Amino acid sequence: MPKTLYLVRHAKSDWDNALADFNRPLNKRGFRDAPEMGRRFKARHALPDQIICSPAKRAFQTLEHLDLGVPHIRFEESIYEASTETLFRIIQSLENSIDSAMLIGHNPAMTWLASHLTHTVIANLPTCAIVALELPSNQWNEIGETPLKLLYLDYPKKTD
Repeated sequence: MPKTLYLVRHAKSDWDNALADFNRPLNKRGFRDAPEMGRRFKARHALPDQIICSPAKRAFQTLEHLDLGVPHIRFEESIYEASTETLFRIIQSLENSIDSAMLIGHNPAMTWLASHLTHTVIANLPTCAIVALELPSNQWNEIGETPLKLLYLDYPKKTD
């Protein structure tokens, strides 16, 4: 059975304060966009078996406001300021009993990862974008060996 991977860039964050980058919260647009993207995601009748999220405040708040109700959530410190290789290792370490997983993180790594995995040029994932990918394997450790199928790319300003 193929695996499904969802990549999420955190929602729009607040740059108008003197907090350290790790502690920056979402701004008004982020608090508006995350619930909308959660509704769109749930409308596709797909929820991940596992969510792995950066512990940075804006990523955590994005997770909360997506409101997916997924019970298996893991916070992974290494997602913050991660390289593509670090994100690869996180995904490759998933248990094969997990059929679908969501990774919530930051740019530029999320854009680079989506581009690399699909062998497609993705210039920039907008804030709160959700990328759905299919791994044509039942083994997470095979990620990166062949291109993943891009199932969809959705983001708050996208209109279909």
